[in-house]
Amino acid sequence: MAQNNDSIGKTFTVIGGLCLVCSILVSGAAVGLRPLQDAAKARDRQVNILTVAGLPTVSVAKTYQQHIEARLVDLDTGRFVEAEDADSYDLRRAAKDPATSIALTPEEDVAGIRRRAKLAPVYLSRDEQGQVQSVILPIYGQGLWSTMYAFIAVATDGNTVQGITYYDHGETPGLGGEVENPRWQALWKGKELYDEDGQMALTVIKGHAEASEHFKVDGLSGATLTSKGVQHTISFWMGPKGYGPFLSELRKGVLSHG
Repeated sequence: MAQNNDSIGKTFTVIGGLCLVCSILVSGAAVGLRPLQDAAKARDRQVNILTVAGLPTVSVAKTYQQHIEARLVDLDTGRFVEAEDADSYDLRRAAKDPATSIALTPEEDVAGIRRRAKLAPVYLSRDEQGQVQSVILPIYGQGLWSTMYAFIAVATDGNTVQGITYYDHGETPGLGGEVENPRWQALWKGKELYDEDGQMALTVIKGHAEASEHFKVDGLSGATLTSKGVQHTISFWMGPKGYGPFLSELRKGVLSHG
């Protein structure tokens, strides 16, 4: 009797074989493409750091190498720590690992990030003479729909904002997604983080802030919850559990002896 090639068993065998072949191909592609993906992520990070520092991005790798120095900071002490390659430090991965992070209490966790890495990278932007012009800090916090990632550039006085760029988020296009709008980001330049008593004073307000109001930034029109997310992110990372101790050291002149 001729063998039935349409049996259920053979059908499942063929399906199983196809699934196995496809899974091998997908896995192989993922492994093979990982170096390219990592390189693309590194370049994207460099572009965003150069952008917020006000540096050209025509020749990314060359400009980054000439003008940017990565350092690691102990967020509890605000002091620099020695590291072989601070530029490759993964802040997101460190924040997820209990060995390299701390859990935040609900009172501390205003940015909605749950855990905070013990160490964080800072990027020193230098001019042609090698003098530090700004310090770029990676920050992130919960928005309406997503965790929003940004870089903020602070002057060497540890207080004046020189720029901000949001580069990774899942907020609503045209509303919360306006955190990527260059016109809104430009409003941050020249604003101040702390008042005369050293208290965090920069506020994202509802409505329009005059240019002369050094502690106020326009909120995003029609995106109240995203604006609050930005505020909470700034409040946390510029506060005592974030870069507050480091910025205090910066105001004391840590760059001149660190």
